[in-house]
Amino acid sequence: MPVIRILPHPEYCPEGKTIEAPAGTSICEALLDNGVEIEHACEMSCACTTCHVVVKEGFASLGELDETEEDLLDRAWGLQPTSRLSCQAILSNQDVTVEIPRYSINHAREKH
Repeated sequence: MPVIRILPHPEYCPEGKTIEAPAGTSICEALLDNGVEIEHACEMSCACTTCHVVVKEGFASLGELDETEEDLLDRAWGLQPTSRLSCQAILSNQDVTVEIPRYSINHAREKH
């Protein structure tokens, strides 16, 4: 089972976190299932950028970006060459390391 290493984020996981999730799971689902309450305003339907992550290791192992995700990422705060929408980044059998950007474009964040 692949491991996801989440780098420290002041709000979502101040100490960082390491979790396991089955291959075929999106990074967003894995984070939420393991207590990392990443924003996901569109309920993981690939319609916003609030679940944006920067993949620090393991980028090539994730499922391919489609045109919709690429277009949305253009609007993400802090876009990097290895940025993904975590709701669309599907795990394979390789470990990944992700960073959740400090900010998102969602100014009216709702608590879940």
